[in-house]
Amino acid sequence: MIILRSIKELKQWRESQDNNIGFTPTMGALHNGHLSLIEQSKKHNNKSIVSIFVNPTQFSINEDLNKYPRNEEKDIELCKNAGVDAIFIPSVNEMYPHSDETNLIPPINLANVFEGSIRNGHFSGVLRIIIKLFHLIKPNNAYFGKKDAQQLLIIKKMVNDLFLDINIIGCPIIRDCNNLALSSRNTYLDSASYNLALKIPQSINLVKEAIKKGEVESNVLENIIKKNLLDFDVDYCNVVNYNLEPIQKIQKDSSLLLLAVRINNVRLLDNIWF
Repeated sequence: MIILRSIKELKQWRESQDNNIGFTPTMGALHNGHLSLIEQSKKHNNKSIVSIFVNPTQFSINEDLNKYPRNEEKDIELCKNAGVDAIFIPSVNEMYPHSDETNLIPPINLANVFEGSIRNGHFSGVLRIIIKLFHLIKPNNAYFGKKDAQQLLIIKKMVNDLFLDINIIGCPIIRDCNNLALSSRNTYLDSASYNLALKIPQSINLVKEAIKKGEVESNVLENIIKKNLLDFDVDYCNVVNYNLEPIQKIQKDSSLLLLAVRINNVRLLDNIWF
């Protein structure tokens, strides 16, 4: 496995490879969710590369950029054990050498709701770093977790809108032994907060059970979660289509339930893809 820290090194590595590259972009603090993306990349590509970069442009002023968990040594070891061929670990100055840079405006209808309405400028920052990484790495396939559903939909739209020849592959949510969706921010949870957070997957399971019994009404499914999380600070809980528009009934392979909850100032996301 090779570690690349500069754009020059990355370009040299890429020029020596064939055209079957799988790419997993991350912000580090790797866990089994990231490793599941790498596993899919290893299955379907000749070479797999991972980026580790805590991207400052996707953090709002009051967010946790400086506190965001970082453990480069552990991340490198995990990638090595997972069979990654190369890791790109650039500095902020390497990725953002200029103070006045070209920016991307994300699609309004997808980006100004849910996470976008709460985290000002977030998706603009996401697209800004992703398009840079795509142009540098030129992957055939790029792997993203379905937990960040809105991000996945926006990146897919960007790729389609800009005619990029990259397959965006959404991979299933990976959960811990208690069914909590894995997230780097789970490290912020103390034991009491973690135990509270377990009501999130419990609520998700209640919805899944209701669907198995034939329930399809969006408001009923949303209320199941809201009732179970009555004492929680719920940012949103909505059934929508893939354009993030509210719908009255769930529809197979074209709708999802989005959920964001705050527990002691830690924001946790979960969802169901129907």
